[in-house]
Amino acid sequence: DVQLQASGGGSVQAGGSLRLSCAFSGSPFVDYAIGWFRRAPGKERERVSCIHRSDGSTFYAGSVRGRFTISSDYAENTVSLQMNSLKPEDTAAYYCAAGASVITSSLGRETAYAYWGQGTQVTVSS
Repeated sequence: DVQLQASGGGSVQAGGSLRLSCAFSGSPFVDYAIGWFRRAPGKERERVSCIHRSDGSTFYAGSVRGRFTISSDYAENTVSLQMNSLKPEDTAAYYCAAGASVITSSLGRETAYAYWGQGTQVTVSS
């Protein structure tokens, strides 16, 4: 059974930083990817950043590129999202998700991710 656990959320002021972590366990995947997605109140869930565990390729949404960095710790089976220069519009519940047999061109597509963890709340005040 695949399990994902997101942690590291909190409340910060604009310009601050947070580091989210996604710990995952379960069946070994072939060509799998881990993605971060977020949902703000009253809005649809949107993709944030994803990483392919096999080749290290990454995806960033335009709104976070240059501010967020995704990384993978193979020994600990975790994927982290370093979020710098946070803005009030980054306020959302952040979710990590896993997808098996994800091809590079589908890295940023929500439909590629079948397994989802619970969210962690990020609140950025102005």
